[in-house]
Amino acid sequence: MTIRLAILALALTVSASAFAQTAAENQVVGTWRMVSATIDSGGKNIAAYGEKPNGLLVFTPDMHFVEVLTDADVPRFASNARGEGTDDENRNAMSRSIGFFGTYTVDETGEFSGNRVEGSTFPNWVGSVRTRDDLRMVVDGDRMTEQFRRPEGTEIKIEWQRVGASSPPSSIFPARRGIPETGCLTRRCSSTSSKPVTEGSGGLIS
Repeated sequence: MTIRLAILALALTVSASAFAQTAAENQVVGTWRMVSATIDSGGKNIAAYGEKPNGLLVFTPDMHFVEVLTDADVPRFASNARGEGTDDENRNAMSRSIGFFGTYTVDETGEFSGNRVEGSTFPNWVGSVRTRDDLRMVVDGDRMTEQFRRPEGTEIKIEWQRVGASSPPSSIFPARRGIPETGCLTRRCSSTSSKPVTEGSGGLIS
């Protein structure tokens, strides 16, 4: 009986240790605020979400994500009703913001390795799978750089700051400033962003 209890205690200890190590490996988990977003179009860095980019990206421990990217300067609807905008109002709202969610993956070192979009305000993105070939998230301390390449080759770069970390104030908030690569079928493996403006999108962004 004593030997069985010792084995059980050892198994529980190893299991708890493995769980803690796994949780610690995920480099992107947490909440991130968008600091800047640019499109590299013909060598020119164009603001992807205007001069006041405003967005959040959340990675949960259970491998889900939510990303919302907006331009804080998008004009309000005159009707004050979301379903009663003019053509210009609807076009502005659609082309200068996007929201989407889904699942994501990290590799054995905890680095972001891909995502799958399950829902989006831009319907064409639903079901999209991004791998490191077209979407990268690189974490450096409390900063993260997202780089997304559209199918036609346009490069989009978004800089993120981990929420709660000290950083320079932004112009909007003065007080604060996946799916795996081919062949991998699990959410943790060794294997989105964000497309703004013309197609309704970063970051993730995404």
